[in-house]
Amino acid sequence: MSSPSSSTHEPLAMLERSAWFRAAPETLRAQLVQLGRVERLQAGERLFMRGDPDDGIYCLLDGLVRIGAASFAGKEALLAVIEPVNWFGEIALFDGLARTHDAYAERESVLFHLPRTELAGLLNRSPQYWHWFGLLLTQKLRLAFDAIEEAALLPAAQRIARRLLLMAGGYGEPGVLRRVLKVPQEDLAMMLALSRQTINQILKQFEAQGALQLRYAEIEIVDAGKLAALADPHATQRSMV
Repeated sequence: MSSPSSSTHEPLAMLERSAWFRAAPETLRAQLVQLGRVERLQAGERLFMRGDPDDGIYCLLDGLVRIGAASFAGKEALLAVIEPVNWFGEIALFDGLARTHDAYAERESVLFHLPRTELAGLLNRSPQYWHWFGLLLTQKLRLAFDAIEEAALLPAAQRIARRLLLMAGGYGEPGVLRRVLKVPQEDLAMMLALSRQTINQILKQFEAQGALQLRYAEIEIVDAGKLAALADPHATQRSMV
């Protein structure tokens, strides 16, 4: 991991792309930029592992970070692929316990790091700011509940379409729609606990229907409307009633 950057102008410009950061009070934003530092990871480099002590929260400015866990046998459970500009690591901020999962750089990545000591000092001085970090936590909790419900109730095709739309929308970032998702099919299979064969079969069906275009380690959303209809086929039927 590289040393902190001396300039705050570039990370500030990138952080403004985060809806959470933009919505926060100006005084909080200014202090976060002052307290944080820019760090870089090489492809495959570890950021933290399950059981590590909390070292603060992060915002991914560029690159890709994998969040997951591995068993003693080496089997990986992939929870999410973090894309810019998303924050993560806030669970340990609240409970003070160890990291819940592993975080690795999928490729060369740039992160904005708010160290725990400095962040805790800020929150002790200005406890009203806890509310804003609570919003980060509850957003993740809503996504987790949605994923549990979808896994229990929805067929594979709808789950895949919904996850692609969620990733394209920056996991809830307003106004965001990424057309190209840099996610291998193997990763998508691990995130949804489906077989690689099932993922490939359904994605090819989506491609034949004109919703997607498949490329090596990438999925391009050609028609977001068609993909949304595949994610919720009953919505189209309801709109016609």
